[in-house]
Amino acid sequence: MATSGALLPAVVRPTQEDRCWLSSDHCAGPVLDLLDGLGWAVVDTQEANVHATSPDGHVYVGWLPENPAAWKRDIVWHVRVQPADGTPWVQEFGPYTPSEAVAGFLAALIASPGL
Repeated sequence: MATSGALLPAVVRPTQEDRCWLSSDHCAGPVLDLLDGLGWAVVDTQEANVHATSPDGHVYVGWLPENPAAWKRDIVWHVRVQPADGTPWVQEFGPYTPSEAVAGFLAALIASPGL
């Protein structure tokens, strides 16, 4: 199959200055904004941890900056997935993972059919 070059997206090569968002600022904003905008149940705790559950209950996301058990495992994000027809699985992200990367992971997960 031949594809016209005019139909392909332009390759964008960001400059070093454009990459400042890749370093973690230790905030949960991009993830929580995404989940809240999608109608997820989002609950803050007194300890400043945040727990979110998808509307269908198949996905849980925890932001755990004040959870001693998470500190011991060097994580701050905990994602637990219970597929409708499949084995549950977990993905965790450390404290230096940019929240934009976690939001991108979750956006791709949410967009996947058959979750």
